Formats: sequence, structure tokens, C-alpha cells
Amino acid sequence: MKLGMCIVNYNDYETTKTLIDNVKNYKCLDKIVIVDNKSADDSLFKLRNLENKKIKVIASPKNGGYSYALNIGCKYLIDEFQNLVIIVSNSDIIIDSENDLIELASIVSEKRVIVAPTIIEGNDLNRGWKIPRPSDDILQNIFYFRRYFKKRIMYSDNYYHKKLSKVEVVSGSFFLIDSKHLENINYFDDNVFLYYEENILGVKTKKLGKYMVVVNDIDVVHNHSVTIDKSIKALKKYDILKQSQYYFEKYYNKANILQLMLLKITAFISRIVLFFYYLIR
Repeated sequence: MKLGMCIVNYNDYETTKTLIDNVKNYKCLDKIVIVDNKSADDSLFKLRNLENKKIKVIASPKNGGYSYALNIGCKYLIDEFQNLVIIVSNSDIIIDSENDLIELASIVSEKRVIVAPTIIEGNDLNRGWKIPRPSDDILQNIFYFRRYFKKRIMYSDNYYHKKLSKVEVVSGSFFLIDSKHLENINYFDDNVFLYYEENILGVKTKKLGKYMVVVNDIDVVHNHSVTIDKSIKALKKYDILKQSQYYFEKYYNKANILQLMLLKITAFISRIVLFFYYLIR
């Protein structure tokens, strides 16, 4: 089966080029698509210089967010190859080995529709999580207790003792997906600009009776949020996160009126705390 890669760039040519240099000679990759998400700098101009038969650069007509750009790139790959495995990757990813990609793709081909490696983020390992319930998101909105309540949706370390572990959600920073499954779920929901696309993907996949797996003995490194932090100020990033959270809970978790109200209240209070925190700092 063909293997394609979709990378989204926004105002971060150098980070994207580092990833391209990392993977451009991997023979297992049939096509690498870079979607420039309407960068405000000269990223698109520079990215054009990377184009060849294997690397395609697409200019998004607008900055519609991460899912919007992914849909552009993935649809291009599907139009070209019809049936393939697609690697979805942030630009700030480091991949150690071509063989890792080959093994991950083979696992997708064995009818596991979404597969992710273990993702190293600083001192932490990102190996997926459970789909949050409305109560989980409400509790995580409580500023100082977020880390404690986040544990409610995490699997224990013992859960990852086998080679493959089934999870409800994988990180959106790097995963592989079967193109037919992507078509079956009607692609990524571009109503969220950033964040929560992973949880939405988890809900859509679960509804079809499919599942995701994490491969515990393969890892990639994620220089977490380097691209986002270069482009979005802290409070703006928080607002985007909470907008996506509210959308997810309303339309995918079918949260009731009281739960939605509590989501807004807790998010608003935490925003005030965050504002004064950055003001004092």
C-alpha cells in the first residue's frame, strides 16, 4: 500500500524544513505534502524551493486551522493514490528511523485504522488517552487542579506493557490513518481551529466500531507546541482551546445545558486567573 505524509506549516519554515530533511530520503514515502496554512511570513516562498516529484507544497486559501489544512493535504493524497496510509505530522517532529514508519504503516494495513507511536514530549510520554466526558472537561477547567483532574482520562502506565495498546484517542501531533477510514468519517472536522481534533477523531472512530492503537516500542520526539507558541499569544491560545472544548462537548458529547453552562463558567474564571498570572509575571 502507498504511504503518504501530510505536514501543516504556519510561519515556521525552518522547523518544517528540518522535518523534511529528516524524511525526504525515506524510500517508503511515496509522497510528502506540505500545506502552508496562509503563513504571514515568507514560508510559502521558501517551501516552494523544496518541491520535487516527491514533495508537494500546497498553499491554503485561508488560515482555516489545523484540521482545515489537514483536509486539504489528505484529499490531495487520496486524489492521487485513492487508497493509502497517511502519516499526519506536526512540523516539530523528529523521526529516528525509516523502519519505524514501515512498521507503523504495516500495522495500519492489518485493519487497525489509526496507529500512533509513543511520543516523547520533554520528560513525558504521550501514549493516548480516553475520550473525556463533560464532567472531565469541566473539572479540567479549574485552573490549579487541571493536572490532577487530567489523570481521570489517562491510562495507567501498566496499561502499556504489551507491544500494542488500544486507546480511545491518540495525539494529533503524529499518527497514521487508513485513507478509507478518513473518508468514512468525512475527514477532520474543520469547525475547530486548533485543539480537540484528536478527541473528535476518537469519537468518530469509536462510533464506527473501530479503534486506535499505540505502538509502545516505537517512538518519535515532539518539540511540543514550538510552532503554536511562535504564532499565538498565551491568552489567545487559551481562548481557542476553550472554543474547541465547548464545540466538542456540545456537538460530540451532547453535553446538556447545565454542563455547557458550567464549562463556560469554569473556563471564564480560569481565564481571569490566567490573565492576572501573566500580568504579574
